[in-house]
Amino acid sequence: MTLNPFAEFALLLLLAAFAGAVFVRLRQPVLIAYIVVGIALGPAGFELVQSHDHIALLAQIGVAVLLFIVGLKLDLHHIRHIGPVALATGLGQLTFTIVIGFGIILLLGKDLLTALYVAVALTFSSTIIIVKLLSDKREVDSLHGRIAIGFLIVQDLAVVLAMMVVSALRPVSDGTVAPEWWEVAFSLAGRVVVAAVAVFLLMRYFLPRLVASMARSQELLLIFALSWAVALAAVGAWAGFSLEAGAFMAGFTLASTQYREAINARLSGIRDFLLLFFFIHLGAELDFSTLGSEVVPALILSAFVLVGNPLIVMAIMGYMGYRKRTGFLAGLTVAQISEFSIVFVAMGITLGHITTQALGLTTLVGLITITMSTYMILYSHPLYEKLAPWLGVFERKTPFRELAVERKPLKVDGIDVMVFGLGRYGSRLLQQLHANGVKVVGIDFDPETVRHLKKRRMPVHYGDGENLDFLESLPMAHTRWVVSTLPTREANRALLHSLKESGFEGRIAVAVRDDQPHEELKQLGVTLLFTPFDDAAAHAAETLLLDLQEATEPAAAPTPPHEPVPVPGK
Repeated sequence: MTLNPFAEFALLLLLAAFAGAVFVRLRQPVLIAYIVVGIALGPAGFELVQSHDHIALLAQIGVAVLLFIVGLKLDLHHIRHIGPVALATGLGQLTFTIVIGFGIILLLGKDLLTALYVAVALTFSSTIIIVKLLSDKREVDSLHGRIAIGFLIVQDLAVVLAMMVVSALRPVSDGTVAPEWWEVAFSLAGRVVVAAVAVFLLMRYFLPRLVASMARSQELLLIFALSWAVALAAVGAWAGFSLEAGAFMAGFTLASTQYREAINARLSGIRDFLLLFFFIHLGAELDFSTLGSEVVPALILSAFVLVGNPLIVMAIMGYMGYRKRTGFLAGLTVAQISEFSIVFVAMGITLGHITTQALGLTTLVGLITITMSTYMILYSHPLYEKLAPWLGVFERKTPFRELAVERKPLKVDGIDVMVFGLGRYGSRLLQQLHANGVKVVGIDFDPETVRHLKKRRMPVHYGDGENLDFLESLPMAHTRWVVSTLPTREANRALLHSLKESGFEGRIAVAVRDDQPHEELKQLGVTLLFTPFDDAAAHAAETLLLDLQEATEPAAAPTPPHEPVPVPGK
């Protein structure tokens, strides 16, 4: 049966919606549902969809919008603190993965060129999938999220460099002369310098006025943001970088404007819609024809990527002075290979360097690792809670980089309230209590958050509330209230357990989000439960009702002294 393009898109959207609903009911990530739909309707399945070029175009636009939003959120202050770490971690992971992976692939009986190509392919992680998962978990702005995005960008740049090097190795049988390595390096360096100068000039002299002019209309601002993201993505690809790098820089050029939050809010829904086509396209492009003989090698290499890559990142970050928790959460983001890995190996086939078996092997590793790592990232905090006792080897006795924000130990007697978790809700609670003269201290394990609040002269302290040793170093005996605004059930459970083990005898309040069970928290010793959204809605409703009541009083008929004035709508 042949469908016209419009009917094909209708079928795709309907099946994606139904498959997504099933996966959500099963508590599985919807992006896996989209990949399954792509496999089912693509060449490996029923072959019902033939508009591959249309889907690929929408997928590329979705990628551009996603990376544009990432660049839009990038703060120069974060670059100054995270940049060197991301560079060292990214380069270290690339080096160790290539060397170890190369040895494993040789032991599996592959030839040198195949081993080299596949080993390089194993180093690339999917920036698109990772950013989407971190965004869904609201961890893009966390310490491990910023570090992960930093070294994923390093990987993206490494992809470009690897492809350029491979292109330089093109056979000369077609009559062309391959450039020397120094010519490739000089050309790349020149393009980087030109791009940096162009970005500086745009941010300094051109974009502020242009964006201010576009912002006069919200619809025009949205169209401009989309056009800017796609245009610079196209320029990035044309200049020899990548579509992703160009889109990222487009967002970065607007990150310093006052309109970035408005742009981000209006683009979020468009991003999710377009990324649907990226995941469908990824599933449709998977080649199953050469996978039969590569199952065992693929399982071995998948185990290396799923376990080895995170261990490499943890070892590097532990050596650089980060805690095991930060290294673990960041390391999980490299536990899969990228769609670029498949593209890179396919390029080697086009150049005649390797055979299609290498592509089949890489494709199968990609399918396994993307699927498995998705669950590992989604359930990263429960996973860490179970593995933490065995991860001490990846942490220095003094994790100096995270401890750098601690000027001196916290020695304050008579604390009224100690707030654990300084996100938006926790930091505002801290500010309100502090402004009203309450003896309050905020605790958070993100050094960037602590550093920012200290500059605002807030009473904050760096530390991990889930760590019993850290809790025992605090003046808990003289603290009347502990308030937890930690975002997950597992984090709250760990904090409550540590408080109990440390002998805390004060009262405990927890800000409950999502579906955290109230009864379970009360059984763990919680005295008071806050429900931020419900409390805010109740306060807003009370304010509106009071205003409505006051507005109706002058026009209302006289009422007996003890008869309440009726409220409209009640």
